[in-house]
Amino acid sequence: MIFKICVSFIILITIIYYLKRKRKILSFLIGSITGVSALFLLNKFGEYINYIPPLNLFNIIASGILGIPYVVTLFVINLIS
Repeated sequence: MIFKICVSFIILITIIYYLKRKRKILSFLIGSITGVSALFLLNKFGEYINYIPPLNLFNIIASGILGIPYVVTLFVINLIS
């Protein structure tokens, strides 16, 4: 339940952020690339911080759409639980 609330909040913030940008498409593409890159880096080097997120279709798509805030939320939710 907490995860769904956090992701909903991130979606709202991300939509507002992208709508305020001048170059919406370019900003979205850069956010997508950095989000997926952060997910793959956390998966590869996550053993050093004791969290390796699974590379499933949902996580890849969500990090591609929401960017780095989604990956940070995955990590923070893991710390809380």
